[in-house]
Amino acid sequence: MERKLTAILCADVFGYSRLMGEEEEATLSTLSSYRKLIDSLIEQHHGRFVNSAGDSVLAEFASVVNAVQCAVEIQSTLRAENAPLPPDVGWNSASGSTSAM
Repeated sequence: MERKLTAILCADVFGYSRLMGEEEEATLSTLSSYRKLIDSLIEQHHGRFVNSAGDSVLAEFASVVNAVQCAVEIQSTLRAENAPLPPDVGWNSASGSTSAM
């Protein structure tokens, strides 16, 4: 059996259910535009998009360093996108990465 070490990045939107309940159409529109940013960052960091469900994203990286750098850049990019918005409207992404065989 061949094994490989991989890093998994999982990200989702903090407060997504609340946002959907308050303004579904705007939430889905924002999610779509933010997903384009996230997908682009995954590709830039040599990751592979694996799956998504609702507000979550799952990606695989051959390098833990690339996965962590991608997670940090996702958070800083979304923070910049949210800067002009009121705090209760902005999006916060919870990201994490782990290594697996």
